[in-house]
Amino acid sequence: MKFVVKAWSNGKARAGVLQLGSCPHPIETPALLLTTRKGLPVFIPPDHFPSLPSPDSLLFHVSPLHFLEGISLKAISNIGGLHPLLGLRDHILVAVPRDSIISIPDHDSTNRIGASFETPSGRMLIKPAEYMEMISSMRPNLWTTLADEVPAWASEKRNKASVERTLRWLDECIISNSFCIVSFCMHNVISIPTSGIRANGLKQDRRQIQKDGAVFGSIVGGSRVEVRQSCAQEVSRRNVEGFWIGGFGLGESMEERNPLLSAVMDSLPQEKPRLISGLGLPEEVLQGVAAGIDLFDSTYIYHLTLGGFALTFPLERIVTQITKYQPNSDSGSDGTKINLKATMYRKDTSPIVDNCKCYTCQNHTKAYINHLFNVHEMLAHILLEIHNTHHYLGFFCSIREAIQEGKFEQFRQKFVGSRREHLFSAALSI
Repeated sequence: MKFVVKAWSNGKARAGVLQLGSCPHPIETPALLLTTRKGLPVFIPPDHFPSLPSPDSLLFHVSPLHFLEGISLKAISNIGGLHPLLGLRDHILVAVPRDSIISIPDHDSTNRIGASFETPSGRMLIKPAEYMEMISSMRPNLWTTLADEVPAWASEKRNKASVERTLRWLDECIISNSFCIVSFCMHNVISIPTSGIRANGLKQDRRQIQKDGAVFGSIVGGSRVEVRQSCAQEVSRRNVEGFWIGGFGLGESMEERNPLLSAVMDSLPQEKPRLISGLGLPEEVLQGVAAGIDLFDSTYIYHLTLGGFALTFPLERIVTQITKYQPNSDSGSDGTKINLKATMYRKDTSPIVDNCKCYTCQNHTKAYINHLFNVHEMLAHILLEIHNTHHYLGFFCSIREAIQEGKFEQFRQKFVGSRREHLFSAALSI
């Protein structure tokens, strides 16, 4: 894995380039990880992947827990991992256990042995050794270590326990990964110098073989600034390629989040990428970018699509005009999205967004998608997720351009201000 920061704006916001795995093109950051279910987007069929913006759409979030039912880990390993299994050889697969749709962290049931998750199949306790077996079999391009995430209201004692467990599991995962690399090298008659791997310092020579992808160390700490900072400092001392910021999106407010993000970011080296889960709304993404986050794992697009909402906010680098608000409560509009299930779109023959280059807007109208929802056709969700994915990736592109021009804070203020004005107009119209 290679990561380089190319531009800074307003202190911490940064734009970079990530080169990872079999992807033939570098990925520009800040970037979005697309939500998947068992490795593939929930609604978009693979034959429509080429219609999405590339290479921005090549980053997929994969939860290893999704594969605990059905095909065995041994079978996945024999096939060669998730890439050939899913037919996604050019995509970058990022393995993060947490998934706010299917595998939800359960802090009440997590213990010193392993992390607990609520899934459709019931509660599952995942031990570090079991998790590493999944990673070894699936071979993602990038994976995060197992973490004990707690919500903002967790007690101080529980919070400290989560940090201790996360750091211990981090060391276990790294050491286990070292053994996997050594075993793989011995099996394939590839030598690594004895000094390349040390159990104490966790130093590894990865120049010759990188079997299980780049390792991102997990950082937790609940709502305590000093605990977050301490955890970040400890993880940064480990031999990891990047950092995963966990424990967000579990009940804290945006106001509480700012000092927590600052404490973590100030404790991490600038040359390594940062990935965060739980920040999905556009305002939350902008908050994360302002703090110095590079990669975002979000289910925002999925939840929008499931509810019948289409993203419509302008994608200009600096939002200078506010779309005229239509005081119709049936529109479902808040300045960023519209509800295509609303009756007002039954005879609307315009695309979701004028001049949008996505497959949906180039070929279909609001009236057609509204009809598909009324007759409960799955095609409605397919077309809507294609548009929402295309639009949200465009939002990230606008963020990168604003950073490169040194105008990120202006972009952020204009975007947040326009949304507030829409909400204020909506309140007056009630």
